[in-house]
Parts: sequence; structure tokens; C-alpha cells
Amino acid sequence: MEKPVILFIQGGGTGAYKADRQLAAFLQDVFREKYVIHYPAMPGENEPAYENYKAEIAAALQAIHTKVILVGHSLGGCFLLKYLSEQKTDKDIAGLFLIATPYWGEGGWQYEGFSLANNFASKLPKTPVFLYHGTADEVVPFAHLALYAEKIPRAKVYKITGRGHQLDNDLSEVVRDIKSLGV
Repeated sequence: MEKPVILFIQGGGTGAYKADRQLAAFLQDVFREKYVIHYPAMPGENEPAYENYKAEIAAALQAIHTKVILVGHSLGGCFLLKYLSEQKTDKDIAGLFLIATPYWGEGGWQYEGFSLANNFASKLPKTPVFLYHGTADEVVPFAHLALYAEKIPRAKVYKITGRGHQLDNDLSEVVRDIKSLGV
């Protein structure tokens, strides 16, 4: 039987793949016996575009033939939300984990092409959603967590006190919640 896959989608900006590799490695260290960790490099991280991420997410999902857990950090998280709310997928998604995800839309950041539809949450797969954000995030305002919590009321929301954008490369809370899925 194939191991379930954790698909980790990186953030954007110069050096994002290298920085987020530490987060993916944290999950790999904990889960190497139970899951396959897939961490594809997203094209154009210096000037990220949704269409580029969308193509990579689609390709990565197409290659998975078992249960999948989706983890997105920063821009990777909002692009996962955009993808899942706009594209149909028949994948068996066990959980969606979003870390330090910027909110694009009213009350958050504004940038054409990144915003989600007002009803995006109703279009997401019926899978558990987990939101994490550090109170000391120096990149994405902590207030974005509340915007997502309002839009996705079924999400489990975690305020991570004192940690920054990379959660100090400690995904202990994410590990705990992945374990809670029983996959």
C-alpha cells in the first residue's frame, strides 16, 4: 500500500524555496516513516504568479494516487486556497494546513490575480482546515488570520504566540494536527 503524501507548497519571494525547505524538512524528520513528503519548487518565486503555481499544484496533485495532506506556507497557502476553490479535484484530501497565509481581498492585501472569490470557502473540498499564524510575523500581518477565520468558520485557528513568519522553523502544532487526522 502506498504511503499517504504530504504536499508542501512554498511561499513566494526571493529565497522562499530555500527558507521553506526547513519547514518541509521538519515534517520529513517527524513523518518519514508514515508519509511521503513532496516539496516541489515553484517557478518564478522571485515574482510569483498564480498561474505558475496553479500549473505546479495541478501537476503535483495529478501524480498522487493516494491520500494527500496539503500544507501551504505564506503565498503557497493562499494559492492552495485559490486552486482548491476554483478547480475541481477528485483527490482524497485528508486535511488542509495553512501557515502564515496572506489574505488578499477586503481588509487584507490588494493585488489583482491573488484575491479569492467572496464565496471561496463554500467551494473548498469538505476536508478539515487548519490555520496557523505567528503573532510576531514580520512579513504577513497577524490580523490576516482573523480574516481567514471569519471566511472559513469551520477552520481550526491557532495563534502561535511570539513566533515569526517561518514559525521559527518549528511546526510542532502542525505535526500535532496532522497526527490527529489518523491518516
